[in-house]
Amino acid sequence: MLLNPADKYVAFPLQPLPDRRWPEQRLSRAPRWLSTDLRDGNQALAEPMDAARKKAFWQLLLQCGFKEIEVAFPSASQTDFNFVRELIDNQLIPDDVTIQVLTQAREELIERTFASLQGAKRATLHLYNATAPLFRELVFRQSREEIVALAVKAARQIRAGCEAQPGTQWSFQYSPETFCFTEMDFALEICEAVAAVWQPCAARPMIINLPATVEVNTPNVYADQIEYFCRHFSLRNQVCISVHPHNDRGTGIACAELAMLAGADRVEGCLFGNGERTGNVDLVTLALNLYSQGIAPELDFSRIKEVVDVVQQCNQLPVHPRHPYAGELVFTAFSGSHQDAIKKGFAARQRDPTGKWQMPYLPLDPADIGCSYEAVIRVNSQSGKSGAAWMIEQNHGLQLPRALQQHFSQHVQQQADSEGLEMTQAAIWQLFCRLYGLTSPGLRLNDYATQSEGGELLFQGEIVQNGQRQKLEGRGNGLLSAAATALGRAYRLPLSIQDYHEHSLGQRSDSRSATFLRCTLPDGSSSWGVGIDSDVARASLQALLNAAAYWLPLSGK
Repeated sequence: MLLNPADKYVAFPLQPLPDRRWPEQRLSRAPRWLSTDLRDGNQALAEPMDAARKKAFWQLLLQCGFKEIEVAFPSASQTDFNFVRELIDNQLIPDDVTIQVLTQAREELIERTFASLQGAKRATLHLYNATAPLFRELVFRQSREEIVALAVKAARQIRAGCEAQPGTQWSFQYSPETFCFTEMDFALEICEAVAAVWQPCAARPMIINLPATVEVNTPNVYADQIEYFCRHFSLRNQVCISVHPHNDRGTGIACAELAMLAGADRVEGCLFGNGERTGNVDLVTLALNLYSQGIAPELDFSRIKEVVDVVQQCNQLPVHPRHPYAGELVFTAFSGSHQDAIKKGFAARQRDPTGKWQMPYLPLDPADIGCSYEAVIRVNSQSGKSGAAWMIEQNHGLQLPRALQQHFSQHVQQQADSEGLEMTQAAIWQLFCRLYGLTSPGLRLNDYATQSEGGELLFQGEIVQNGQRQKLEGRGNGLLSAAATALGRAYRLPLSIQDYHEHSLGQRSDSRSATFLRCTLPDGSSSWGVGIDSDVARASLQALLNAAAYWLPLSGK
Protein backbone atom coordinates (compact mmCIF):
# COMPACT_ATOMS: atom_id res chain seq x y z
CA MET A 1 0.00 0.00 0.00
CA LEU A 2 1.21 3.50 -0.82
CA LEU A 3 1.84 5.53 2.32
CA ASN A 4 2.36 8.90 0.68
CA PRO A 5 -0.66 10.22 -1.25
CA ALA A 6 1.69 11.87 -3.74
CA ASP A 7 2.91 8.42 -4.76
CA LYS A 8 -0.45 7.79 -6.45
CA TYR A 9 0.06 10.52 -9.04
CA VAL A 10 2.14 10.56 -12.20
CA ALA A 11 3.29 13.83 -13.71
CA PHE A 12 2.06 14.40 -17.25
CA PRO A 13 4.86 14.75 -19.80
CA LEU A 14 6.17 18.07 -21.01
CA GLN A 15 5.85 19.22 -24.61
CA PRO A 16 9.37 19.44 -26.08
CA LEU A 17 9.76 22.88 -27.63
CA PRO A 18 13.31 24.17 -27.07
CA ASP A 19 12.86 27.16 -29.40
CA ARG A 20 9.53 28.27 -27.94
CA ARG A 21 8.65 31.84 -28.87
CA TRP A 22 5.65 32.65 -26.70
CA PRO A 23 7.67 33.87 -23.64
CA GLU A 24 8.93 36.82 -25.72
CA GLN A 25 5.50 37.72 -27.10
CA ARG A 26 3.26 40.46 -25.78
CA LEU A 27 -0.52 40.70 -26.02
CA SER A 28 -1.54 43.38 -28.49
CA ARG A 29 -5.25 42.79 -29.15
CA ALA A 30 -8.31 41.16 -27.71
CA PRO A 31 -9.13 37.65 -28.90
CA ARG A 32 -12.35 36.57 -30.50
CA TRP A 33 -14.66 35.74 -27.62
CA LEU A 34 -17.16 32.93 -27.34
CA SER A 35 -19.46 32.66 -24.35
CA THR A 36 -20.47 29.12 -23.52
CA ASP A 37 -22.57 30.10 -20.50
CA LEU A 38 -25.81 28.90 -22.10
CA ARG A 39 -24.37 25.47 -22.94
CA ASP A 40 -21.29 24.43 -20.98
CA GLY A 41 -22.11 26.67 -18.04
CA ASN A 42 -25.76 25.67 -18.04
CA GLN A 43 -25.10 21.93 -18.03
CA ALA A 44 -22.94 22.38 -14.92
CA LEU A 45 -25.77 23.87 -12.85
CA ALA A 46 -27.54 21.82 -10.22
CA GLU A 47 -30.75 23.25 -11.63
CA PRO A 48 -30.25 24.06 -15.33
CA MET A 49 -31.76 27.31 -16.54
CA ASP A 50 -35.36 27.34 -17.67
CA ALA A 51 -36.38 29.26 -20.79
CA ALA A 52 -36.87 32.56 -18.95
CA ARG A 53 -33.45 32.46 -17.28
CA LYS A 54 -31.77 31.44 -20.52
CA LYS A 55 -33.41 34.31 -22.35
CA ALA A 56 -32.31 36.80 -19.67
CA PHE A 57 -28.75 35.49 -19.91
CA TRP A 58 -28.89 35.70 -23.72
CA GLN A 59 -29.88 39.37 -23.53
CA LEU A 60 -27.05 40.05 -21.07
CA LEU A 61 -24.47 38.46 -23.38
CA LEU A 62 -25.69 40.63 -26.26
CA GLN A 63 -25.47 43.74 -24.09
CA CYS A 64 -21.90 42.82 -23.15
CA GLY A 65 -20.98 42.68 -26.82
CA PHE A 66 -20.51 38.97 -27.49
CA LYS A 67 -20.64 38.16 -31.20
CA GLU A 68 -20.25 34.38 -30.81
CA ILE A 69 -22.41 32.54 -28.29
CA GLU A 70 -22.70 28.80 -27.78
CA VAL A 71 -26.38 28.57 -26.97
CA ALA A 72 -27.20 24.91 -26.55
CA PHE A 73 -26.57 21.20 -26.95
CA PRO A 74 -29.83 20.78 -28.89
CA SER A 75 -29.69 17.01 -29.26
CA ALA A 76 -29.22 16.57 -25.51
CA SER A 77 -32.58 17.87 -24.31
CA GLN A 78 -35.88 19.21 -25.57
CA THR A 79 -35.34 22.38 -23.53
CA ASP A 80 -32.12 23.11 -25.39
CA PHE A 81 -33.69 22.28 -28.76
CA ASN A 82 -36.64 24.55 -28.05
CA PHE A 83 -34.37 27.42 -26.98
CA VAL A 84 -32.50 27.33 -30.29
CA ARG A 85 -35.79 27.31 -32.16
CA GLU A 86 -37.09 30.25 -30.10
CA LEU A 87 -34.06 32.35 -30.95
CA ILE A 88 -34.43 31.61 -34.66
CA ASP A 89 -38.22 31.64 -35.02
CA ASN A 90 -38.64 34.87 -33.04
CA GLN A 91 -35.72 36.55 -34.83
CA LEU A 92 -33.89 37.25 -31.58
CA ILE A 93 -30.41 36.88 -33.08
CA PRO A 94 -28.79 40.14 -34.31
CA ASP A 95 -27.37 39.95 -37.82
CA ASP A 96 -23.79 40.30 -36.57
CA VAL A 97 -24.08 37.53 -33.95
CA THR A 98 -23.29 33.87 -34.65
CA ILE A 99 -24.89 31.18 -32.53
CA GLN A 100 -22.96 27.99 -31.90
CA VAL A 101 -24.32 24.56 -30.96
CA LEU A 102 -22.56 21.41 -29.82
CA THR A 103 -22.91 17.85 -31.04
CA GLN A 104 -21.19 14.55 -30.46
CA ALA A 105 -19.90 12.50 -33.39
CA ARG A 106 -23.06 10.42 -33.72
CA GLU A 107 -25.24 10.37 -36.81
CA GLU A 108 -28.65 10.73 -35.16
CA LEU A 109 -27.42 13.56 -32.88
CA ILE A 110 -26.01 15.47 -35.86
CA GLU A 111 -29.35 15.15 -37.68
CA ARG A 112 -31.19 16.46 -34.62
CA THR A 113 -28.73 19.36 -34.40
CA PHE A 114 -29.38 20.39 -38.01
CA ALA A 115 -33.11 20.28 -37.37
CA SER A 116 -32.69 22.77 -34.52
CA LEU A 117 -30.80 25.19 -36.80
CA GLN A 118 -33.28 25.32 -39.70
CA GLY A 119 -33.58 28.92 -40.88
CA ALA A 120 -30.64 30.35 -38.91
CA LYS A 121 -28.79 33.18 -40.68
CA ARG A 122 -25.39 32.38 -39.16
CA ALA A 123 -24.40 29.32 -37.17
CA THR A 124 -21.35 27.39 -36.05
CA LEU A 125 -21.72 23.65 -35.70
CA HIS A 126 -19.33 22.38 -33.04
CA LEU A 127 -18.24 18.75 -33.29
CA TYR A 128 -16.17 17.03 -30.63
CA ASN A 129 -14.86 13.64 -29.66
CA ALA A 130 -12.37 12.53 -27.02
CA THR A 131 -8.82 11.85 -28.21
CA ALA A 132 -6.56 11.28 -25.18
CA PRO A 133 -5.18 7.80 -24.40
CA LEU A 134 -7.03 7.65 -21.08
CA PHE A 135 -10.36 8.03 -22.89
CA ARG A 136 -9.44 5.97 -25.96
CA GLU A 137 -8.30 3.02 -23.92
CA LEU A 138 -10.39 3.18 -20.74
CA VAL A 139 -13.70 4.79 -21.75
CA PHE A 140 -14.19 3.99 -25.45
CA ARG A 141 -11.72 1.11 -25.97
CA GLN A 142 -10.94 2.28 -29.47
CA SER A 143 -7.72 2.59 -31.41
CA ARG A 144 -6.33 5.77 -32.86
CA GLU A 145 -7.58 4.76 -36.29
CA GLU A 146 -11.10 4.20 -34.98
CA ILE A 147 -11.15 7.59 -33.22
CA VAL A 148 -10.02 9.34 -36.43
CA ALA A 149 -12.58 7.45 -38.51
CA LEU A 150 -15.35 8.51 -36.12
CA ALA A 151 -14.39 12.20 -36.39
CA VAL A 152 -14.00 12.07 -40.19
CA LYS A 153 -17.35 10.37 -40.69
CA ALA A 154 -19.09 12.99 -38.55
CA ALA A 155 -17.29 15.82 -40.37
CA ARG A 156 -18.50 14.47 -43.73
CA GLN A 157 -22.08 14.29 -42.47
CA ILE A 158 -21.82 17.85 -41.17
CA ARG A 159 -20.40 19.20 -44.45
CA ALA A 160 -23.19 17.51 -46.39
CA GLY A 161 -25.78 18.90 -44.00
CA CYS A 162 -24.40 22.42 -44.31
CA GLU A 163 -24.38 22.22 -48.12
CA ALA A 164 -28.01 21.09 -47.99
CA GLN A 165 -28.95 24.33 -46.18
CA PRO A 166 -27.24 27.07 -48.25
CA GLY A 167 -29.43 29.78 -46.72
CA THR A 168 -27.35 29.62 -43.55
CA GLN A 169 -23.84 31.05 -43.33
CA TRP A 170 -22.09 28.07 -41.77
CA SER A 171 -18.92 27.77 -39.73
CA PHE A 172 -17.53 24.47 -38.54
CA GLN A 173 -15.69 23.89 -35.28
CA TYR A 174 -13.85 20.75 -34.30
CA SER A 175 -12.52 19.97 -30.81
CA PRO A 176 -10.16 17.12 -29.97
CA GLU A 177 -11.94 17.18 -26.63
CA THR A 178 -9.07 16.10 -24.42
CA PHE A 179 -6.35 17.99 -26.28
CA CYS A 180 -4.21 18.96 -23.29
CA PHE A 181 -3.34 15.32 -22.53
CA THR A 182 -3.51 13.94 -26.07
CA GLU A 183 -0.24 13.01 -27.79
CA MET A 184 0.66 15.97 -29.96
CA ASP A 185 1.24 13.92 -33.07
CA PHE A 186 -2.23 12.40 -32.73
CA ALA A 187 -3.88 15.78 -32.04
CA LEU A 188 -2.34 17.03 -35.29
CA GLU A 189 -3.30 13.87 -37.16
CA ILE A 190 -6.98 13.96 -36.27
CA CYS A 191 -7.32 17.72 -36.83
CA GLU A 192 -5.62 17.39 -40.23
CA ALA A 193 -8.03 14.60 -41.15
CA VAL A 194 -11.11 16.58 -40.14
CA ALA A 195 -9.85 19.73 -41.89
CA ALA A 196 -9.27 17.72 -45.07
CA VAL A 197 -12.99 16.93 -45.10
CA TRP A 198 -14.14 20.49 -44.41
CA GLN A 199 -11.47 22.12 -46.61
CA PRO A 200 -11.46 25.48 -44.81
CA CYS A 201 -11.45 28.68 -46.83
CA ALA A 202 -13.16 32.08 -46.77
CA ALA A 203 -16.40 30.46 -47.91
CA ARG A 204 -16.11 27.67 -45.34
CA PRO A 205 -14.72 29.13 -42.08
CA MET A 206 -13.28 26.59 -39.66
CA ILE A 207 -12.36 26.80 -36.01
CA ILE A 208 -10.09 24.28 -34.36
CA ASN A 209 -10.70 24.38 -30.65
CA LEU A 210 -7.95 23.00 -28.41
CA PRO A 211 -9.43 22.57 -24.94
CA ALA A 212 -7.71 22.07 -21.63
CA THR A 213 -10.60 19.75 -20.86
CA VAL A 214 -9.09 18.96 -17.47
CA GLU A 215 -6.06 20.90 -16.28
CA VAL A 216 -3.28 18.36 -15.87
CA ASN A 217 -0.16 20.47 -16.13
CA THR A 218 1.22 23.95 -15.54
CA PRO A 219 0.13 26.77 -17.87
CA ASN A 220 3.50 26.98 -19.62
CA VAL A 221 3.06 23.42 -20.87
CA TYR A 222 -0.33 24.29 -22.33
CA ALA A 223 1.27 27.28 -24.06
CA ASP A 224 3.96 24.99 -25.49
CA GLN A 225 1.25 22.66 -26.79
CA ILE A 226 -0.64 25.52 -28.45
CA GLU A 227 2.48 26.95 -30.05
CA TYR A 228 3.61 23.53 -31.25
CA PHE A 229 0.21 22.87 -32.82
CA CYS A 230 0.11 26.29 -34.50
CA ARG A 231 3.57 25.82 -35.96
CA HIS A 232 2.93 22.33 -37.29
CA PHE A 233 -0.69 22.37 -38.47
CA SER A 234 -0.56 22.53 -42.27
CA LEU A 235 -3.57 24.84 -42.73
CA ARG A 236 -2.79 27.24 -39.88
CA ASN A 237 -3.52 30.34 -41.95
CA GLN A 238 -6.91 29.00 -43.08
CA VAL A 239 -8.33 28.27 -39.60
CA CYS A 240 -9.03 30.05 -36.34
CA ILE A 241 -7.30 28.47 -33.34
CA SER A 242 -9.53 28.56 -30.28
CA VAL A 243 -8.84 27.51 -26.69
CA HIS A 244 -11.23 26.38 -24.00
CA PRO A 245 -9.37 26.24 -20.66
CA HIS A 246 -10.90 24.73 -17.55
CA ASN A 247 -9.78 25.65 -14.06
CA ASP A 248 -9.08 22.36 -12.27
CA ARG A 249 -5.67 23.53 -11.02
CA GLY A 250 -6.87 27.10 -10.50
CA THR A 251 -4.82 28.40 -13.43
CA GLY A 252 -7.44 28.78 -16.14
CA ILE A 253 -6.75 32.49 -16.61
CA ALA A 254 -3.01 31.90 -16.90
CA CYS A 255 -3.59 29.08 -19.39
CA ALA A 256 -5.75 31.34 -21.57
CA GLU A 257 -3.33 34.28 -21.47
CA LEU A 258 -0.32 32.11 -22.25
CA ALA A 259 -2.24 30.34 -25.02
CA MET A 260 -2.96 33.73 -26.60
CA LEU A 261 0.76 34.52 -26.45
CA ALA A 262 1.37 31.15 -28.11
CA GLY A 263 -0.88 31.93 -31.08
CA ALA A 264 -4.51 31.30 -30.09
CA ASP A 265 -7.00 33.59 -31.84
CA ARG A 266 -10.11 32.89 -29.78
CA VAL A 267 -11.11 32.03 -26.22
CA GLU A 268 -14.17 30.15 -25.02
CA GLY A 269 -15.38 30.48 -21.45
CA CYS A 270 -18.08 31.64 -19.07
CA LEU A 271 -18.83 34.79 -17.12
CA PHE A 272 -17.23 34.50 -13.66
CA GLY A 273 -15.89 31.05 -14.52
CA ASN A 274 -19.00 28.89 -14.21
CA GLY A 275 -18.71 25.36 -15.55
CA GLU A 276 -18.15 21.72 -14.66
CA ARG A 277 -16.07 21.00 -11.54
CA THR A 278 -14.02 24.15 -10.86
CA GLY A 279 -15.39 25.81 -13.96
CA ASN A 280 -14.38 27.22 -17.31
CA VAL A 281 -12.01 30.12 -17.74
CA ASP A 282 -13.56 33.36 -16.44
CA LEU A 283 -14.16 35.66 -19.39
CA VAL A 284 -14.84 38.70 -17.21
CA THR A 285 -11.45 38.52 -15.50
CA LEU A 286 -9.67 37.61 -18.71
CA ALA A 287 -11.24 40.52 -20.60
CA LEU A 288 -10.67 43.14 -17.90
CA ASN A 289 -7.07 41.97 -17.43
CA LEU A 290 -6.44 43.35 -20.92
CA TYR A 291 -6.85 46.89 -19.63
CA SER A 292 -3.65 46.45 -17.62
CA GLN A 293 -1.86 45.91 -20.94
CA GLY A 294 -3.43 48.97 -22.54
CA ILE A 295 -5.74 46.81 -24.68
CA ALA A 296 -9.48 47.36 -25.16
CA PRO A 297 -11.21 44.06 -24.36
CA GLU A 298 -13.98 44.62 -26.94
CA LEU A 299 -16.53 43.49 -24.38
CA ASP A 300 -18.62 45.90 -22.32
CA PHE A 301 -18.46 45.37 -18.57
CA SER A 302 -18.95 49.05 -17.76
CA ARG A 303 -21.89 48.14 -15.49
CA ILE A 304 -20.34 45.21 -13.71
CA LYS A 305 -22.79 45.12 -10.81
CA GLU A 306 -25.69 44.66 -13.23
CA VAL A 307 -23.79 41.81 -14.89
CA VAL A 308 -23.23 40.19 -11.49
CA ASP A 309 -26.91 40.52 -10.61
CA VAL A 310 -28.14 38.85 -13.81
CA VAL A 311 -25.57 36.05 -13.69
CA GLN A 312 -26.33 35.28 -10.06
CA GLN A 313 -30.05 35.21 -10.80
CA CYS A 314 -29.69 32.97 -13.85
CA ASN A 315 -27.05 30.58 -12.47
CA GLN A 316 -28.40 30.68 -8.92
CA LEU A 317 -24.79 30.78 -7.78
CA PRO A 318 -23.11 33.62 -5.86
CA VAL A 319 -20.19 35.68 -7.14
CA HIS A 320 -17.59 35.70 -4.38
CA PRO A 321 -17.00 39.10 -2.69
CA ARG A 322 -13.27 38.72 -3.50
CA HIS A 323 -13.83 37.76 -7.15
CA PRO A 324 -11.48 39.80 -9.38
CA TYR A 325 -13.04 43.06 -10.57
CA ALA A 326 -16.62 41.99 -9.81
CA GLY A 327 -16.64 41.13 -6.10
CA GLU A 328 -18.11 43.51 -3.57
CA LEU A 329 -14.78 43.96 -1.77
CA VAL A 330 -12.21 43.87 -4.57
CA PHE A 331 -11.65 47.63 -4.70
CA THR A 332 -11.80 48.03 -0.93
CA ALA A 333 -8.88 48.75 1.37
CA PHE A 334 -9.25 48.34 5.12
CA SER A 335 -5.52 48.36 5.93
CA GLY A 336 -4.15 51.69 7.09
CA SER A 337 -0.99 51.53 4.95
CA HIS A 338 -3.00 50.62 1.86
CA GLN A 339 -5.43 53.45 2.50
CA ASP A 340 -2.61 55.95 2.88
CA ALA A 341 -1.04 54.85 -0.42
CA ILE A 342 -4.36 55.01 -2.27
CA LYS A 343 -5.16 58.44 -0.86
CA LYS A 344 -1.79 59.75 -2.03
CA GLY A 345 -2.31 58.11 -5.40
CA PHE A 346 -5.59 59.93 -5.97
CA ALA A 347 -4.02 63.21 -4.91
CA ALA A 348 -1.20 62.69 -7.42
CA ARG A 349 -3.69 61.76 -10.14
CA GLN A 350 -5.39 65.16 -9.82
CA ARG A 351 -2.05 66.78 -10.64
CA ASP A 352 -1.16 64.44 -13.53
CA PRO A 353 -2.02 65.94 -16.94
CA THR A 354 -1.55 62.63 -18.80
CA GLY A 355 -4.61 60.95 -17.28
CA LYS A 356 -2.76 57.63 -17.11
CA TRP A 357 -3.94 55.29 -14.38
CA GLN A 358 -1.15 54.84 -11.84
CA MET A 359 -2.74 53.90 -8.53
CA PRO A 360 -1.32 51.92 -5.62
CA TYR A 361 -3.26 48.68 -5.02
CA LEU A 362 -5.83 49.43 -7.75
CA PRO A 363 -4.82 47.95 -11.12
CA LEU A 364 -8.13 49.07 -12.69
CA ASP A 365 -10.05 52.32 -12.27
CA PRO A 366 -13.32 51.30 -10.56
CA ALA A 367 -15.12 53.95 -12.63
CA ASP A 368 -14.35 52.00 -15.83
CA ILE A 369 -16.68 49.21 -14.72
CA GLY A 370 -19.32 51.42 -13.19
CA CYS A 371 -18.15 51.30 -9.57
CA SER A 372 -17.94 54.42 -7.42
CA TYR A 373 -14.94 55.47 -5.36
CA GLU A 374 -17.01 55.30 -2.17
CA ALA A 375 -16.18 51.63 -1.71
CA VAL A 376 -12.44 52.03 -2.32
CA ILE A 377 -11.65 52.80 1.32
CA ARG A 378 -13.68 51.44 4.20
CA VAL A 379 -12.89 51.90 7.84
CA ASN A 380 -12.57 49.45 10.71
CA SER A 381 -10.22 49.03 13.66
CA GLN A 382 -7.36 48.07 11.27
CA SER A 383 -7.57 51.35 9.39
CA GLY A 384 -5.06 54.16 9.78
CA LYS A 385 -5.26 57.91 9.52
CA SER A 386 -5.91 58.00 5.79
CA GLY A 387 -9.05 55.90 5.70
CA ALA A 388 -11.39 58.19 7.58
CA ALA A 389 -9.72 61.27 6.05
CA TRP A 390 -10.36 59.87 2.57
CA MET A 391 -14.04 59.36 3.31
CA ILE A 392 -14.36 62.87 4.76
CA GLU A 393 -12.69 64.36 1.69
CA GLN A 394 -14.58 62.29 -0.89
CA ASN A 395 -18.00 62.84 0.63
CA HIS A 396 -17.69 66.31 2.18
CA GLY A 397 -14.76 67.97 0.43
CA LEU A 398 -12.68 68.57 3.59
CA GLN A 399 -8.94 68.13 3.13
CA LEU A 400 -7.76 67.37 6.64
CA PRO A 401 -4.21 68.40 7.54
CA ARG A 402 -1.96 65.48 8.44
CA ALA A 403 -1.91 66.18 12.19
CA LEU A 404 -5.69 66.36 12.28
CA GLN A 405 -5.88 63.09 10.32
CA GLN A 406 -3.81 61.46 13.05
CA HIS A 407 -5.91 62.96 15.81
CA PHE A 408 -9.21 61.93 14.22
CA SER A 409 -8.03 58.41 13.36
CA GLN A 410 -7.34 57.70 17.04
CA HIS A 411 -10.97 58.43 17.88
CA VAL A 412 -12.17 56.41 14.88
CA GLN A 413 -10.12 53.40 15.95
CA GLN A 414 -11.35 53.67 19.51
CA GLN A 415 -14.97 53.65 18.37
CA ALA A 416 -14.41 50.85 15.87
CA ASP A 417 -12.62 48.78 18.52
CA SER A 418 -15.35 49.33 21.08
CA GLU A 419 -18.11 48.36 18.64
CA GLY A 420 -16.16 45.64 16.83
CA LEU A 421 -17.72 46.71 13.53
CA GLU A 422 -16.86 48.50 10.34
CA MET A 423 -17.68 52.21 10.60
CA THR A 424 -20.05 53.55 7.99
CA GLN A 425 -19.59 56.82 6.16
CA ALA A 426 -22.44 58.35 8.16
CA ALA A 427 -20.97 57.22 11.49
CA ILE A 428 -17.56 58.67 10.61
CA TRP A 429 -19.05 62.03 9.63
CA GLN A 430 -21.20 62.11 12.76
CA LEU A 431 -18.13 61.47 14.92
CA PHE A 432 -16.12 64.13 13.08
CA CYS A 433 -18.83 66.76 13.50
CA ARG A 434 -19.21 65.99 17.20
CA LEU A 435 -15.48 66.09 17.92
CA TYR A 436 -14.72 69.30 16.08
CA GLY A 437 -17.82 71.37 16.68
CA LEU A 438 -19.64 71.24 13.36
CA THR A 439 -22.87 70.22 15.06
CA SER A 440 -24.10 71.74 18.34
CA PRO A 441 -20.92 73.72 19.05
CA GLY A 442 -20.27 74.37 22.71
CA LEU A 443 -19.37 77.97 21.83
CA ARG A 444 -21.09 79.59 18.85
CA LEU A 445 -20.05 82.87 17.27
CA ASN A 446 -22.95 85.28 17.08
CA ASP A 447 -21.29 88.50 15.93
CA TYR A 448 -17.97 90.32 16.06
CA ALA A 449 -16.20 93.53 15.12
CA THR A 450 -12.56 94.61 14.91
CA GLN A 451 -10.60 97.86 14.80
CA SER A 452 -6.96 98.85 14.84
CA GLU A 453 -5.63 100.64 17.91
CA GLY A 454 -1.99 101.45 18.55
CA GLY A 455 -0.59 98.86 16.16
CA GLU A 456 -2.80 96.11 17.56
CA LEU A 457 -6.16 94.71 16.59
CA LEU A 458 -9.06 95.09 19.02
CA PHE A 459 -11.54 92.21 18.85
CA GLN A 460 -15.05 92.58 20.25
CA GLY A 461 -17.50 89.76 19.86
CA GLU A 462 -20.56 88.00 21.15
CA ILE A 463 -20.79 84.23 21.52
CA VAL A 464 -23.47 81.86 22.74
CA GLN A 465 -22.81 79.14 25.31
CA ASN A 466 -25.62 76.87 26.48
CA GLY A 467 -28.15 79.42 25.20
CA GLN A 468 -26.53 82.30 27.11
CA ARG A 469 -24.90 85.25 25.36
CA GLN A 470 -21.38 86.17 26.37
CA LYS A 471 -19.38 89.31 25.45
CA LEU A 472 -15.70 88.95 24.55
CA GLU A 473 -12.96 91.54 24.15
CA GLY A 474 -9.26 91.19 23.55
CA ARG A 475 -6.22 92.52 21.70
CA GLY A 476 -3.61 90.88 19.52
CA ASN A 477 -1.47 91.26 16.45
CA GLY A 478 -4.13 89.64 14.29
CA LEU A 479 -7.73 88.50 14.29
CA LEU A 480 -7.15 85.02 15.76
CA SER A 481 -4.60 86.13 18.34
CA ALA A 482 -6.97 88.90 19.51
CA ALA A 483 -9.87 86.43 19.71
CA ALA A 484 -7.70 83.91 21.58
CA THR A 485 -6.79 86.63 24.10
CA ALA A 486 -10.47 87.47 24.51
CA LEU A 487 -11.32 83.81 25.16
CA GLY A 488 -8.46 83.55 27.65
CA ARG A 489 -9.74 86.53 29.64
CA ALA A 490 -13.35 85.30 29.63
CA TYR A 491 -12.65 81.65 30.50
CA ARG A 492 -9.16 81.76 32.04
CA LEU A 493 -7.77 79.75 29.11
CA PRO A 494 -4.21 80.79 28.17
CA LEU A 495 -4.62 79.56 24.59
CA SER A 496 -1.87 79.34 22.00
CA ILE A 497 -2.62 78.63 18.32
CA GLN A 498 -0.22 76.00 17.02
CA ASP A 499 -1.68 74.89 13.67
CA TYR A 500 -3.86 76.67 11.18
CA HIS A 501 -5.00 75.48 7.75
CA GLU A 502 -7.71 76.62 5.40
CA HIS A 503 -9.03 75.82 1.94
CA SER A 504 -11.98 76.65 -0.27
CA LEU A 505 -14.82 74.17 -0.73
CA GLY A 506 -15.28 74.37 -4.48
CA GLN A 507 -14.13 76.62 -7.30
CA ARG A 508 -16.85 79.30 -7.37
CA SER A 509 -16.34 82.77 -5.99
CA ASP A 510 -19.16 82.23 -3.51
CA SER A 511 -17.80 78.91 -2.26
CA ARG A 512 -17.55 78.31 1.45
CA SER A 513 -14.24 78.05 3.28
CA ALA A 514 -13.08 75.37 5.69
CA THR A 515 -10.57 76.12 8.45
CA PHE A 516 -8.74 73.71 10.75
CA LEU A 517 -7.14 75.03 13.91
CA ARG A 518 -5.25 73.48 16.85
CA CYS A 519 -4.89 75.20 20.23
CA THR A 520 -2.66 74.26 23.16
CA LEU A 521 -2.45 75.17 26.85
CA PRO A 522 0.76 75.60 28.86
CA ASP A 523 0.32 72.10 30.33
CA GLY A 524 0.78 70.65 26.83
CA SER A 525 -2.83 69.61 26.24
CA SER A 526 -4.23 70.42 22.80
CA SER A 527 -7.50 70.45 20.92
CA TRP A 528 -8.66 70.79 17.31
CA GLY A 529 -11.58 72.80 15.99
CA VAL A 530 -13.06 73.01 12.51
CA GLY A 531 -15.09 75.87 11.05
CA ILE A 532 -17.00 76.12 7.78
CA ASP A 533 -18.51 79.39 6.57
CA SER A 534 -18.91 81.46 3.41
CA ASP A 535 -16.68 84.04 5.17
CA VAL A 536 -13.20 82.72 5.91
CA ALA A 537 -12.79 85.01 8.95
CA ARG A 538 -15.98 83.70 10.54
CA ALA A 539 -14.94 80.13 9.70
CA SER A 540 -11.59 80.73 11.45
CA LEU A 541 -13.18 82.27 14.54
CA GLN A 542 -15.67 79.39 14.84
CA ALA A 543 -12.84 76.88 14.51
CA LEU A 544 -11.08 78.68 17.40
CA LEU A 545 -14.25 78.53 19.51
CA ASN A 546 -14.70 74.84 18.70
CA ALA A 547 -11.14 74.10 19.79
CA ALA A 548 -11.53 76.13 23.01
CA ALA A 549 -14.80 74.36 23.86
CA TYR A 550 -12.82 71.19 24.53
CA TRP A 551 -11.73 72.59 27.90
CA LEU A 552 -15.17 73.89 28.87
CA PRO A 553 -17.90 71.91 30.63
CA LEU A 554 -20.73 70.42 28.52
CA SER A 555 -18.61 70.70 25.37
CA GLY A 556 -19.70 67.25 24.28
CA LYS A 557 -16.14 66.10 23.55
